[in-house]
Amino acid sequence: MTQPTATNQARAQDVDLTTSALKHRIAETKGKTNGHTNGTNGTNGHAIKALDASKLTVQLADPTAREVPDEATANAGDETICTDHMITCKWRAATGWETPELKPYGPLSLMPTASVLHYATECFEGLKLFRGYDGKLRLFRPNLNAKRMLMSTLRISLPGFEPEELEKFITTLVALDGPKWLPRDRPGSFLYIRPAMIGTQSQLGVQAPKEALLFITVSFMPRMDAPVGGIKLHTNPEDMVRAWVGGFGYAKVGANYGPSLLATAEARARGFGQILWLYGPEGYCTEAGASNFFMVWRAKESEGGQLQLVTAPLDDKLILDGVTRRSVVELARKRLAGEIEVVERKYTIDEVVEADREGRIVEAFAAGTAYFICPVSVIHHRGKDLQIPMGKTGEIGQLTAKLKGWMMDIMYGNEQHEWGVVVSKE
Repeated sequence: MTQPTATNQARAQDVDLTTSALKHRIAETKGKTNGHTNGTNGTNGHAIKALDASKLTVQLADPTAREVPDEATANAGDETICTDHMITCKWRAATGWETPELKPYGPLSLMPTASVLHYATECFEGLKLFRGYDGKLRLFRPNLNAKRMLMSTLRISLPGFEPEELEKFITTLVALDGPKWLPRDRPGSFLYIRPAMIGTQSQLGVQAPKEALLFITVSFMPRMDAPVGGIKLHTNPEDMVRAWVGGFGYAKVGANYGPSLLATAEARARGFGQILWLYGPEGYCTEAGASNFFMVWRAKESEGGQLQLVTAPLDDKLILDGVTRRSVVELARKRLAGEIEVVERKYTIDEVVEADREGRIVEAFAAGTAYFICPVSVIHHRGKDLQIPMGKTGEIGQLTAKLKGWMMDIMYGNEQHEWGVVVSKE
């Protein structure tokens, strides 16, 4: 057996550099902040403070100053309409997290040399607050968003925190603004919650920022899950990819999104809604726009002919571990066992083309916070349109509709489920 050499070990350490750094940063979050204990910094004797939701100060806005628009009006303009309040909290490397503030919604102040404006030191999350048909306000699996936000912050060299504290901030904010901005007479409606963190240190230079700002807003968002006739996808140009193995496609950072807008704009100019992002010379199917992507097809007869729900895997960190994606996979495995095989694996656009040619495609859909569960009707690849079946109604496939229905029941309170977290204050 070949013995490991010092050179091979060094190479292995180089390959695992980013992974090791993330493990160290995650470990530091448990009782530490950015390498300094929450007790005493051995260098200067100053306490390094953890993010603490119990320290939140509150400054209330005038509740009569703004009226709540209807959903159509709120989403008609070019500006996102936010609720009355937001939460902010500053962080400094030398002292840790400062006192968090819940205050009236308004502008942020940044110096022109702030790190985020030059080096893309920012990340964000997205989740929704739902007004149930039972009158209650609910969040959907907010613990998963909080944990993913931590992973994203550490990947982009921003400070760590306990995910539970972020979840408390979110719950407090929506408990305050939810009853007014999502009133009881609007069951089946939602608001969008955007936690974000940016590097604010006002010093030019490629470095991990020593100052940061966490902020959380709540706003209206258009419904994107039911385009007439389903969403049409156009595969990406051969000279452009969304993410790559070894990169940060699995983290919710702005750098994943801005560079994709050029291809997206061109696809929309051609009559398509989003890009189906392929990866590598093999053309592996990854994501549909900023959403996870699912194919429903029958395996080849030589492979058993089983009905399969197929989506890209998470193990290479190429795609986002979407909360909607995870929920779809878990529900399908639990509730459709014996009816459909859930497969998380790499698969290529050539496999999709072959399945189309052989008549094995049943349906397809995109899944994410913004698009929720959105049926796909067409995939355009290298000059050819693949027509995706849309079920008997011509609007949504049977399996897509079933999974979407289960999710909506949990979100809007038709099914009492642990994933639907009721906000305490009405």
